[in-house]
Amino acid sequence: MLLALGLWLGGWWLADRLLPPPLPGSGGATVVLAADGTPLRAFPDREGTWRYPVTPDEVSPYYLQALLGYEDRWFQRHGGVNPLALGRAAWQRLRHGRVVSGGSTLTMQVARILEPHPRTVGGKLRQALRALQLEWRLDKDQILALYLNHAPFGGTVEGVEAASWAYLGKSSRELSRAEAALLAVLPQAPSRLRPDRHPEAARLARDKVLDRLARQGDWSRAEVDAARIEPVVSRRLRPPMHAALLARRLHAAFPGEGRIRSTLDADLQRSLEARLAAYFAPLPERSSAALLVVDNATLEARAYVGSLDFADDQRLGHVDMVRAVRSPGSTLKPFLYGLAMDDGLVHSESLLLDAPQSFGNYRPSNFDPTFNGPVSVAEALRLSLNVPAVDLLDRVGPERFTARLAHGGVGLRLPRGARPNLSIILGGTGTRLEELVGAYAAFNRAGLSGEVRYTPDAPLRERRLLSEGSAWIVREILEQHGRPGLRDGVVDASRRQRVAWKTGTSYGFRDAWAIGSTTRYTVGVWVGRPDGTPLPGQYGAITALPLLFEVIDGLPRDPRDGQRPPMPASVEKREICWPLGLPPDPQAPGLCHRRREAWTLAGQLPPTLPEREARTWGAGRLVIDVDARSGQRLSASCRGDPERSRREIARWPSLATPWLPASERKASAIPPLSADCAPDALAGLENLRIDGPAEGSLLAPPPGSNRPPTLRLRALGTASRVQWLVNGRLAGETRGQGSWTVSFEQAGPQHVTALADTGAWAELRLRVLD
Repeated sequence: MLLALGLWLGGWWLADRLLPPPLPGSGGATVVLAADGTPLRAFPDREGTWRYPVTPDEVSPYYLQALLGYEDRWFQRHGGVNPLALGRAAWQRLRHGRVVSGGSTLTMQVARILEPHPRTVGGKLRQALRALQLEWRLDKDQILALYLNHAPFGGTVEGVEAASWAYLGKSSRELSRAEAALLAVLPQAPSRLRPDRHPEAARLARDKVLDRLARQGDWSRAEVDAARIEPVVSRRLRPPMHAALLARRLHAAFPGEGRIRSTLDADLQRSLEARLAAYFAPLPERSSAALLVVDNATLEARAYVGSLDFADDQRLGHVDMVRAVRSPGSTLKPFLYGLAMDDGLVHSESLLLDAPQSFGNYRPSNFDPTFNGPVSVAEALRLSLNVPAVDLLDRVGPERFTARLAHGGVGLRLPRGARPNLSIILGGTGTRLEELVGAYAAFNRAGLSGEVRYTPDAPLRERRLLSEGSAWIVREILEQHGRPGLRDGVVDASRRQRVAWKTGTSYGFRDAWAIGSTTRYTVGVWVGRPDGTPLPGQYGAITALPLLFEVIDGLPRDPRDGQRPPMPASVEKREICWPLGLPPDPQAPGLCHRRREAWTLAGQLPPTLPEREARTWGAGRLVIDVDARSGQRLSASCRGDPERSRREIARWPSLATPWLPASERKASAIPPLSADCAPDALAGLENLRIDGPAEGSLLAPPPGSNRPPTLRLRALGTASRVQWLVNGRLAGETRGQGSWTVSFEQAGPQHVTALADTGAWAELRLRVLD
């Protein structure tokens, strides 16, 4: 007896190994989920089937009760085949001449799903053997999971989770009793009972399940009667398609995964997709937009819109602009000012110059062609002025700035073989929206930037981009923008979140940016054409910025979100004076021409930066001897015995002169040298500049005219007489800030020199074309 049993078991084991059941592999259909489990996008398997994998623990207990109560009450007790159920089904068929009830166990139904067979006696026998194999190999929860994920529900939908979302728009975890009964019976005849096509047939089948569950005592009669009242409501069968580009990205990153859970907020994602599409619908063809919302605390993405319309080929909707490398325009400027503060070069009110300047062969101008003269760091950043930013980058060093950004997660892409240069601060480089958003989060993360996370399991990668103090100061500056179009006192903005925001527009209107950070979130918006062609008239402040504030105002709020972060211990507010940039000196009040309240860092109070290209270096605070009677300057050697007195002068940079009132010009001027004194070196302190075209400019006659090219020039930085030479010959004379007009009759190279009576001089080299 034991030998026979052993031979039987050995034969069964060998047959099971030689002819294993066709268990499904791990590949196939994939669904990308939001953080709460809501499907965002489904990727079908090779046969085009949609399937959202679940386990029995993730399904509503109502559904499991309805399924087992209707299909297989003895599922947990039998070994794959229920002889009593098979015998009852056979007897009913002989008696009534038709199928009255099925004899298949749930395990047998799984076997038929995995390996379809004809409804014959031979097919039934094969089904039973496969069921025994399944019970031999798997436990009950594994068999139940196979049914939950592979049962047919009509069309290309398989599995209860996919069916629940497709027909009911909800997770199978949330099914009511009526919905659970409907989905329990639907696999019996998926085509005939589809609720979206045959709602009445679906209702009758559902009620049949409810009645059986009541008779069996699985649910009470009151519970069943309440369930029967629910109408059969179904929506159009369609797969989800939200965050399509992020889903595609995650699907590629995790091949073979059946379920990929993201960090996105499903409701926020759907809302922002609709808002973006409506907001930018008027944009010209081939235009697109992108949006990214990140939680500052975790760096997890909450919304990800990679294009304006994923299905729109005209707008190149398949191109993910969150990842695309684009010119950042002026969006890098806040990091430059923060780095300069950390380096001890400037504080928030340091004096900078927004005036025409040349940096070698590079001569930047502002987006608005006008200049503002002397400005503070805070003003230069808020107004997004170009010349002060280029000047500061030249002092920090473009290579060091690029390396610091790379350390913080912002990779700047340059043409092959190119080195970092001054143009990068104005957008002469490329980066990604997701990198900028991760960096802007640093302003509300104590200076720590990081890599945006798209899955809960992604590691938290954060780097020190700025010190806590400089990040706080830059955020304060950016928050002082206020909201565009709102005047103080007109609208109560106290309940609105404080937003540190910056816009940017790349050369030729190819990219429009707006990035803003609140205590809780950082949001980035990009607008442009994916093919890189210009989008005239669209720039950050009018195209992207309004949407940025709409999005921020619609984000989830917490009462603490509006609170101002505490000032770090390294930050201090101090009074400083222009033009020196130092604290007021009670012993020399005349040195303080303008008073400012500055945020300073780590106890440092850097003075005004030295003037660029000064021929003779000199301190901003100058002490000289003057004649007490005439006020003229005295040198070390003077005839006679003049009555000497000491005078201190606070010098403004020469380029600031055209924007200074007469009183400040006079207070900053060096008195002329007395005729009775020997020459001194103070005249060399004047830093003369020629206000005109850039060095090396090419001039051409006006089109259609025989007149020679003409320029109007000014000498900045002196109040004395200036003599003008062209190619070594005296050609004109001005005084102070007076302008001089010169015409170039001859083609070829031209050498213009300005000579001040003080000895200061400047030159300009040009070429006149034929």
